[in-house]
Amino acid sequence: MSPAVDRRIRARQLTLLLVLLLGLVSLLSLTTGASGTSLWAALQDLLAGRELSTMERVVLLDIRLPRLCMGILVGASLAVSGAVMQGLFRNPLADPGIVGVSAGAGLAAITAIVLGSLLPATVQQLVGSALVPLSAFFGGWASTLILYRVSTRGGQTSVATMLLAGIALGALSGATSGILVYIADDTQLRDLTFWGMGSLAGATWVKVLTALPIIGLALATAPFLARGLNALALGEAAAGHTGIAVQRVKNIAIMAVAGATGAAVAVSGGIGFIGIVVPHLLRLATGPDHHSLLPNAALLGATLLLAADMIARIIVAPAELPIGIVTAILGAPVFLWILLKRRGGLGI
Repeated sequence: MSPAVDRRIRARQLTLLLVLLLGLVSLLSLTTGASGTSLWAALQDLLAGRELSTMERVVLLDIRLPRLCMGILVGASLAVSGAVMQGLFRNPLADPGIVGVSAGAGLAAITAIVLGSLLPATVQQLVGSALVPLSAFFGGWASTLILYRVSTRGGQTSVATMLLAGIALGALSGATSGILVYIADDTQLRDLTFWGMGSLAGATWVKVLTALPIIGLALATAPFLARGLNALALGEAAAGHTGIAVQRVKNIAIMAVAGATGAAVAVSGGIGFIGIVVPHLLRLATGPDHHSLLPNAALLGATLLLAADMIARIIVAPAELPIGIVTAILGAPVFLWILLKRRGGLGI
């Protein structure tokens, strides 16, 4: 059996395993929390013909189920975005924030938290609690479009220019955010801190249904990028000679990542390491083929984020730890291990 066939078989086996693992973690997520409400008890009631109590309906259907759906969407979008960015930049250290989404979204969210009270009362009433997520989403898109314009000349986008411009935009956003943090009051500082650490605690069906079309479209687009991303591993010139429309692949990849990551950051805040660690783990397991890497990244990203969310809910129960702390604690050692294991191949 050739190595390529063996990798494809292992990739299919891993996909099946990840589907089963995601299903198991999803069931555990629905029955985990500070409340004593149990999914299994609710299922027994339904099978026995008894109606669910008001508490069970609220906890399971209005709190845990939308939180589960949001966790799947956010985890899948961050992991797939990371895999696409690493393929596009041909750099295993690339991450969704490299296209400016995180910097722009963070600055816009901080601006909304600190200066949102200065908006006219009619606007505040119209937007309500959606002000911060809406600002984060449009801020991420705006920064991505700025980077795209800066790095595109003569119809060709330079990924190196985009990388350097992204670093500059991140520094500028960080400095501007620092000014806003400096003038924020105590309540706003608390909101800023918790938003920056990320959480799924604010999940509602409205947020899920708002993020679903954007993230769903980006995830549906990703598999069509697989062939182009595989070809780009040989270099842009070689990819062009194989018949790949390199510029179109770049355009679609950047817009898909901006949409998916922007929507994810908008509804969950800052959650790190999913987008950079998940693709690494999958490449170690099944190789770099994006035809299997992208769907498996969606499954593993969703599974890991749900697992981190469960840890965040139970480790300091009945309080709740921000999920960004959990992903950093779990992801940073794994990432360091990957770097140490592969530093020869990475040239570092």
